[in-house]
Amino acid sequence: MIVRQMLAGLAALSLTTSSFAQPPAPAPATSAAPADFSADAFRTHVTFLADDLLEGREAGTRGYDLAARYVATQFAALGLRPAGPNGGWYQNVQFTNYTPGGNATITVGDHVFRQGEQMSMRASPNIAALSIDAPLVFVGYGLDAPAQGYDDYRGLDVRGKIVVVLSGLPAGTPSDVAAHLNSAKRGMAGRRGAVGMITVRTRADSGTPWERVVRFGGRPGTTWLQPDGTPFSEDNGLRFAAGISEQAAETLFARGTRRLSQVLDEAGRAGTRPRGFALNQNARVAREAGTETRFSSPNVVAILPGSDPSVANEYVLLMAHLDHIGIRAPRPNDAADADRINNGALDNATGIATLIETARVFSRPGNRPRRPILIAAVTAEEKGLLGAEFLAHHPVTGNGRVVSVVNLDMPILTYDFQDVIAFGAEHSTMGPITARAAAQMGVRLAPDPLPEEGLFVRSDHYGFVRVGVPSVFLMTGFSGDGEREFRGFLTTRYHTPADDLNQSINWQAGAKFARLNYLIAREIANGPEVPRWYRGSFFGEMFGGTQDRAVRPAAAR
Repeated sequence: MIVRQMLAGLAALSLTTSSFAQPPAPAPATSAAPADFSADAFRTHVTFLADDLLEGREAGTRGYDLAARYVATQFAALGLRPAGPNGGWYQNVQFTNYTPGGNATITVGDHVFRQGEQMSMRASPNIAALSIDAPLVFVGYGLDAPAQGYDDYRGLDVRGKIVVVLSGLPAGTPSDVAAHLNSAKRGMAGRRGAVGMITVRTRADSGTPWERVVRFGGRPGTTWLQPDGTPFSEDNGLRFAAGISEQAAETLFARGTRRLSQVLDEAGRAGTRPRGFALNQNARVAREAGTETRFSSPNVVAILPGSDPSVANEYVLLMAHLDHIGIRAPRPNDAADADRINNGALDNATGIATLIETARVFSRPGNRPRRPILIAAVTAEEKGLLGAEFLAHHPVTGNGRVVSVVNLDMPILTYDFQDVIAFGAEHSTMGPITARAAAQMGVRLAPDPLPEEGLFVRSDHYGFVRVGVPSVFLMTGFSGDGEREFRGFLTTRYHTPADDLNQSINWQAGAKFARLNYLIAREIANGPEVPRWYRGSFFGEMFGGTQDRAVRPAAAR
């Protein structure tokens, strides 16, 4: 009833993302309070944000706008300072949702491979019709990071050509590095001047049926728009990317110096990486024009000023995504009263509750940190980490800079966690900070139990890592009941209507999680220096530019 009364009040307000009504200006705090974390307060936020009337908080919908209004009102009540353009709480983001054109084909010699059959072409933000006739060049795994030991383009000229790449990464590549490199292949090819990329599956992919690849391969995509209205893309001019079936792939290598079977044999041997070579034939690629729909959705951004003018331009970012995936489409066998609302209670109403409660403790009199805290509830994470990426490219800190990120994403709070996985901690001096905070609370740090999921690059901090900012985010661990609870959530409730308030949520664990992240952010904000990448860290070397590096402690090597 309380949730519905609050929603009824919010519904009377103007909630279009182009002209959000602003909550009242922040009022100064008047009394001190102990730095505790309340399970009841945590529960209140999750209960509101996961209510059915918010309809799953999908970016670009009224339900998301209501959630954004709730968060902005909480920020105002805490006395935070609005950080959006023109003194508001909202950083509006323009998006395009693009759908691939139909009847796409790749023709090699007399063989025609069709979309949804032998070939699966990705949607592209460049929705214009496509017609290309270009030479094929095999480039191994398609990795172009020579300073980090990945140099598959060495000796190859692929300008104006279509590159053929193996799926995945060489065996033994660390999981977080592998996940990043795999996502960066298209941009690497485009930067080298390629016009297209065709991915060939290795034998490691044999467990995934081709039919599944086809089913999910042609889905629409979303990206944010730059100020001139053009879609943001890191593909560097690459005009298409497609996967191809094993049988079709044989045709690509028919005139090359090596057959596909030889290449796959080599790729299957540990410690080897097939080298590239010309495939001595062209491919003709055609695709009809796609379609697009544009919409907007805001990040909610606030600042808690620091107490030390000498570090006033060094911002610690606390961030959580506010959106979820909305209402699922009807299915043929649905009951009349089928629940189709993806409420996103754990994903990520719990992260937003952590954000608000951590901000609450920071904002109490006498507890103001040295450095300013940028607090952001970001949009469109579920559409590709887009709201956070926009924030990373369009800072709201004026002349200041974000020096570290503490990201709050989908803690599984159905049990009293005894350990956590600190993604990113091994890459920077945020590692010891995280370890000290965990030790203070009697929580253990554990290694990643799900390396195959590539979780380090699947949450919002990744956009800041790619612009050089050390980052960390915590996942509740597998000790005790943790593995059963975590895997059970992923198997039965993740991204389904079952992630709602009917599941058993441990609200004390929510308060505990908020306190742990607060301790991490507090040490960063009050520390003598900002976090630094470790010397030799893949991500620090890849994105850290001229930043000063720290020497990794011997115990962490």
